Formats: sequence, structure tokens, C-alpha cells
Amino acid sequence: MTTVSGPPRAVADYARLARDVLPAAAWDFVSGGSGTELSLTANRQALDSLYLIPRMLRDVARISTATRLAGTAAALPLAVAPMAYHSLVHPDGEAATARAAKAAGVPFTVAMLSGTPIEQVAASGAELWFQLYWLRDRGATAELVMRAEAAGCRAIVLTVDVPRLGRRLRDHRNNFALPEHVYAAHFRGEAAVGAQRSRDGGSAVATHTTEMFDPALSWRDIEWLRQRTKLPLIVKGILAREDAVLAVRSGVDAIVVSNHGGRQLDGAVPAIRVLPEIRATVADEVEVLVDGGIRSGTDVLKALAAGADGVLLGRPILYGLAVSGEAGVAAVLALLRAELETDLALAGCRSLAEAARLTTCELPNPSGRTSASS
Repeated sequence: MTTVSGPPRAVADYARLARDVLPAAAWDFVSGGSGTELSLTANRQALDSLYLIPRMLRDVARISTATRLAGTAAALPLAVAPMAYHSLVHPDGEAATARAAKAAGVPFTVAMLSGTPIEQVAASGAELWFQLYWLRDRGATAELVMRAEAAGCRAIVLTVDVPRLGRRLRDHRNNFALPEHVYAAHFRGEAAVGAQRSRDGGSAVATHTTEMFDPALSWRDIEWLRQRTKLPLIVKGILAREDAVLAVRSGVDAIVVSNHGGRQLDGAVPAIRVLPEIRATVADEVEVLVDGGIRSGTDVLKALAAGADGVLLGRPILYGLAVSGEAGVAAVLALLRAELETDLALAGCRSLAEAARLTTCELPNPSGRTSASS
């Protein structure tokens, strides 16, 4: 095990520290991918193979990282990605993450499978988005949208790449089930606690989601949802340009180019690889966000140069939370901000708009090495 000496200086340091403090099964749940984890590994390799061509003599004495994402003001081109069960890694759970996001000035996406109800998370004062999976009970889906609106959420994020859960072999081998203190706080009865019991000798989480999620989700349902909320609608999980076109036709406000952090279809292309094509396809008709393997401010800059309006940050948030709760999340976000500001200056960019005009190229990734931990 690599030891971090002194205070963490990079997000990868938080990953190593989190692995030291989390139970092995919880670490696997957070950091693992599906199948042979081909896509999980490829996400990092794709980012490591993408290089920036900086500009010089551009007067970068003043730099701005401020933007708006899906209508929400953001101090960075970044929102916290939807991730289930923050209380699995720290007892303060989503409330701590939301407070850190508020302090950093970035939106926090409350997962449908949050361990803390949206109403309690809203007490943080953070700018909140709310994530949905499509439930077999359409009435329950509509009820969650109404709860999100009543709690003051600024956008709905519909994750569309989970008609069923990917085979996350680490969880199956661990017979992973949530501990008793962790449950789906937006539900009641068996729907809330179903992931606490492994009923088939495999992953209790996989069994639970299979029972709850509706695999019949289609573009017609996106249109149904669009008609039932005035909030900006973000569709997460797009990789094909054809689906990006359909998303625009369905009236969404933004798409997230994503392979679910390598946790769904193993072998799905890294999002950063198809981002330029999707950006060119949709032009400025909708905002385009991206996730998958983002581990540094340099990665954020690469995403902007490749066509993204912003990124979603996932696992590093949970690593910071596991290490030191709210302070850990705040430290991760502060590191990313410092890195992004430095890299913008070094690339000759005073603003995110100038970053979007940077040129990139691809070079071989030496020996398949990745620059950061999962």
C-alpha cells in the first residue's frame, strides 16, 4: 500500500487514504466497475492520452472559472455527480457533501438512492440537482420529481443507462449488502432497505435495483417527464451521437456524455473519446457535460477543450468524504479549483470560453500507465 506522507496534494492521495480507512467491501463498491473493468480503466487511459496545445503571451493576470450549468450558477465548470449512499463511507453522508459543495459554489446532485432525504440535504443551502432512475412505479417517479421541486432543486438529472445494473463482479464476489444504518431514504418499507439483504448469494444492491428499475424506459418517457416539470432536464448516460440527436428532439436542456464511470456496459467507449463528435452534433442546442475518470483540474481543462460545458465529479468526492467528512470533500474541490486555475493560466486561457477554443491531440499512453487511482 502506497503511503501518503504529509497533507494530500492531489486527488489521487485521497483515493489512497480512502482505501486505507474503508472496509474492503465498501471500497470495492465505491471504486469498482463492471465485468473485467475494461471501461473503468479506459476512462483514465483516454484522459491520459489526450494532450493540450497551450497558447502563449495571452495576459492571464486575471482568470475566471465562473459559469452556469443547466441554469445554475457555478464557481467552477463542475457539479457533484449523483452517487448513492454517501453514508456508506461517512456517517454525515449527503448533508456533509452538500455543505462542502455550497462552500465551493458548485451544484450537488442528490441521488435518488441517497441515504439522506432531499429535504434534509436542502437545509445545507447548496444549489441542488435531483437524480432519477426510472421506476417501475411511474407514480413514484412523478412523486419524487414533485419532492425535488418542493425542496428547491434547480434541475432533474435522469440517468438512462441502467435498464438493469451492470455485473459489478467485486460486489458479487463480496456478496455485498448495505449495512443496517444505510438505506434508500426516499423510499419506505422494502424499497428503502432491500439493498441490505443479499437474497441470491450475490449483490444485494443489484437485486434491489432490478426489482425497482423499469427496463422499458424509452424516449417517449423522456417526453412524458419533460411535460411534468418546468425544471431543466438533464439526461445522463449518452454515448452515441444518434441518441444525442434524440435527446435534443425530446426537449432536454442538457446531456451528460457518460459510460457511468465504467460501472454499466463493460467495453463501452470512454466518454471523452466521443465528446467532440457529440458536441459537433448538437452544437449549442443543449449543454453538454461529461464524466468518467475526472481526477484533476487538468482533466477538467481537457474536457472543456474537447467540447464540454462542464464536468460531473464522482468518486473523488466520496474519497474525500471517507477520509475526513465535509472537510475532505471541501479539500478535494479546493484542489481541483487550484489545479484548474493554474492550468488555465499555463494554457493561456483567461476564461472557460477561451479554454473551449484550445486545440488537443492524442498521443500513445506509455505502457498503458494511468496517472491517478480509481
